[in-house]
Amino acid sequence: MDSIVKSIINKFTERSKFGKEKYGTDLDRDDLSVLEWLTHLQEELMDGILYAEKLKQVLLLNKEYKHHFEKSTSNSKEDPTDKVT
Repeated sequence: MDSIVKSIINKFTERSKFGKEKYGTDLDRDDLSVLEWLTHLQEELMDGILYAEKLKQVLLLNKEYKHHFEKSTSNSKEDPTDKVT
């Protein structure tokens, strides 16, 4: 088994333990209807979309900042890393 698969298995195991501790149950529960399971899935996917959008915005802002920074220092003899805080 490669390191990536091992890493994912470990993450699933930790996530399962966390869920059991936090909610007092796991996915073997039988008290939810199919519609309720689908609602949980939908909510989780909506969260994932929000995380993806946040990361896109961070990457775009970093790219724009980096482009602006490189453009403004391209004529300068200074080390551009000196201006980064």
